[in-house]
Amino acid sequence: MASVRYIVADVDKAVGFYQEHLDFEIRMHNPGKFAALDRDDLTLYLSAPGAGSGGQAGGDPEPGGWNRFMIITKDLDGLIDRLRKAGANFRGELSEGGAGRALLLEDPSGNLVELFEFKQKE
Repeated sequence: MASVRYIVADVDKAVGFYQEHLDFEIRMHNPGKFAALDRDDLTLYLSAPGAGSGGQAGGDPEPGGWNRFMIITKDLDGLIDRLRKAGANFRGELSEGGAGRALLLEDPSGNLVELFEFKQKE
């Protein structure tokens, strides 16, 4: 099992986003401060700026950047359409090449999730 920690501007809004749009399940939720969400073999930890031990690593943690985790789907177009209808924000355009197609989704704090679909075998 892998885990990722994201610093988010609004923990409760982020929990709703990941649960409603990307099928994460809530393992733990301390409103306004922290949440642990599960999806398959990934645990996503969401922390408010300054909550927990993030600042001990040096610097002031904040949302955003280019680091991301991937969600692999077999219906990228359907997922993108559903997210667009829900008002989701994306960074850049759909890329096609290499091993497949991808689009970067922004969570409510600007953290990225790469939505990826492998090329179909011919």
